[in-house]
Amino acid sequence: MHSKQFYIKGNWRERSSLPERVILNPATEEQITSIALGSTADINEAVVAARAAFPAWAARPLAERLDYLRRLAAIYERRSAEMAVAISAEMGAPVTLAKTAQAPSGLSHLKQFLSEAPRLELEQAYRPDQPTDRIVREPIGVCGLITPWNWPMNQVCLKVPAALLVGCTVVLKPSEDAPLSSLLFAEFVAEAGFPPGVFNLVNGEGAVAGAALCAHPDVDMISFTGSSRAGAAISAAAAPTFKRVALELGGKSPNLIFADTDVEAAAKRGARSVFTNTGQSCDAPTRMLVERSVYARAVAAAAEQARETVVGDPSVEGAHIGPVSSRRQYETVQRYLDAGTREGARLVAGGPGRAPGRERGWFVAPTVFADVRPEMQVYREEIFGPVLTITPFESEAEAIRLANDTVYGLAAYVQSGDAERCRRVALQLRAGVVRLNGASRGPGCPFGGYKHSGLGREGGRFGLEEFLEIKAVSGWPVAS
Repeated sequence: MHSKQFYIKGNWRERSSLPERVILNPATEEQITSIALGSTADINEAVVAARAAFPAWAARPLAERLDYLRRLAAIYERRSAEMAVAISAEMGAPVTLAKTAQAPSGLSHLKQFLSEAPRLELEQAYRPDQPTDRIVREPIGVCGLITPWNWPMNQVCLKVPAALLVGCTVVLKPSEDAPLSSLLFAEFVAEAGFPPGVFNLVNGEGAVAGAALCAHPDVDMISFTGSSRAGAAISAAAAPTFKRVALELGGKSPNLIFADTDVEAAAKRGARSVFTNTGQSCDAPTRMLVERSVYARAVAAAAEQARETVVGDPSVEGAHIGPVSSRRQYETVQRYLDAGTREGARLVAGGPGRAPGRERGWFVAPTVFADVRPEMQVYREEIFGPVLTITPFESEAEAIRLANDTVYGLAAYVQSGDAERCRRVALQLRAGVVRLNGASRGPGCPFGGYKHSGLGREGGRFGLEEFLEIKAVSGWPVAS
């Protein structure tokens, strides 16, 4: 309904005269709608609104900000079915996944922040023996939030609620490839009645609207989720104005499978995790590293899982996977499939071209490459499609060396029946998240990475703290 509009200063602003971007359904290649693409002037208008709203919003008691966010959560919950439909249409997530994971992930983060915010100590003595040294945590200011297309509401709700709860005001620039869910989220914000300028949304291309947001002198912080290449460009654009920059970037996560575990179950679980969301998850365990003595069994199990994974229409209920999000992404994945074969990897499932039976849409067959060597492109680079590589190792030390031999450090996975080995290996892996034997991360656990996987952490208490400044006050009056 608002595809040609931006949400600025509490109102929907028509932008029919701007350039447009056509939004296609990735399963059918048919047009859903088109969106207006914001300019530097549109970003400036949104930033001016956020800057004007900041002092009053930051001064509101936390209890009042919590009330606004609780209303937002209630609206999100009531309209979650609409959100699932929007996400499925814009980026191709199967409707069952959109209903059970994509849309609920945003609401889950929102509720977790509501639970954590009252526990924040915004003022405290530095130490008991230094009562006149006071530590005060204050909102950093106006925040530019740039979010991706692969888990759109997961990322919007890791940023917007956290920033608003601690007293920041925001300008959201969602991915131009998946803007519909964020426009719907802006409807939720409008219905919740937030003060004008506290939340603003401008659609646009990264090179125009995103760049203007990063360089704007009245923006105090940029929080970005996306590719490592874009993260580097954002850091450079933000540097002249000394903004804080929080980055959640790419990954090429290792999955270490030792012989002392249920090898077939671990390999199939790892492959399923790669193929979920059609491989478009930054923390997917796309590099499977397997102890040599059980290597053949793991390869066979992963290939079997690939063959069992159904590629289907995302508008139909079911446990199948859908297309990748766009023609551009499809072509990127195809280049990697060609590179894997050309460089000598052994194709044991899937492969180039559209998934069997699919004549339209950007459908990729779940693919497994075995005998992948560390110098290969498919081993080193993030593919962002349903593509798994498998590499053998001889010893625990070699497994750790291979796992850490990457520019990324977002997530890592370990499968072993030896509890002491799990602890020992987990502490040596250079990654922001380590999952042992299929365990899920608990609600509110921090998410973020080492090295080229980013800066900072999102989620729960850590995600709230990202948007706070620390002030040290000396000579604080103490009651006698």
